[in-house]
Amino acid sequence: MENKTLALSLLPHTWILDFDGTLVEHNGYKTGEDKWLPGALDFLRSIPADDYILILTARFEYWAPAKTKEFLAKHDVRYNEILFGIPQGERILINDDKPSGLCCAHAVNQKRNAGPRNIKIMLDKDL
Repeated sequence: MENKTLALSLLPHTWILDFDGTLVEHNGYKTGEDKWLPGALDFLRSIPADDYILILTARFEYWAPAKTKEFLAKHDVRYNEILFGIPQGERILINDDKPSGLCCAHAVNQKRNAGPRNIKIMLDKDL
């Protein structure tokens, strides 16, 4: 798997993260308990404290939102919001760039269940 470094400005960021297959084992909750994918906890903890974290999941709200939230709390994972029942198709982010030229949208696709172990965050004061 290729290493990916996200060079980001010092401004606060918004993180939109898929849950199953990206942070935890895909559909693991259906057969038992969620399991973190390699590097997921370290990646989540590397997100700057002032950033906003939105977690998306196709898990239906009636399925296990309490159990999912308990799992996150048990591992002391900080997030601002988690949305359940999100469609399973593509997720499209459309954003404008700053007049300074700062790119204000990044997308990282990874193989299912690979975990974000090769994604690094670098804050760049020159951006």
